[in-house]
Amino acid sequence: MLGIRFFVVYMEVLTIAKLDHQLNEEIRDKEIRLIGSDGAQLGIMSAAQANAMAEEQGMDLVKISPNAVPPVCKIMDYSKFCFDQKKREKEARKNQRVVEIKEIRMSPSIDTNDFNTKVKAAQKFLSDGNRVKVSVRFRGREMAHTNLGEKLLMDFAAECAEIANMEKNPKLEGRFMAMFLTPKNSK
Repeated sequence: MLGIRFFVVYMEVLTIAKLDHQLNEEIRDKEIRLIGSDGAQLGIMSAAQANAMAEEQGMDLVKISPNAVPPVCKIMDYSKFCFDQKKREKEARKNQRVVEIKEIRMSPSIDTNDFNTKVKAAQKFLSDGNRVKVSVRFRGREMAHTNLGEKLLMDFAAECAEIANMEKNPKLEGRFMAMFLTPKNSK
């Protein structure tokens, strides 16, 4: 004899994006404060009356301030409003710049020419608007002379003083001593 098996499948409808505003018939408050499409206050009235006024104008009734007493609704073209909002967000993302942290590593026994090369690299990073972490790595017996590393970092900061501020003073963390430099004209 064949056994019949039943599978119960629960399907849940997931919304991709939830609207932040209640529209037209979704507004079920007894009375609301209505703002016209031109921005003029039209007074306090029932949601049904406001919805009828919005339909007459061929626009949507949108609840813009649900926590107010009574809630504030506005007559507007909601699709145009959403389009403009997305456009503003896209423009804001386009103008946004992520500041990176570039790192420059040295040893306490670095030579003058190598030091100058590292300074030039740091100045280039700073002029591009990035933060710079300058670190000195101590190996073996160099740990007994951490004051040399601190002097080296202070000299480095002095070389970059025209275009950078020292955000964090030199600090010893394990075998590394590090400091942070930020560009003076932060954008």
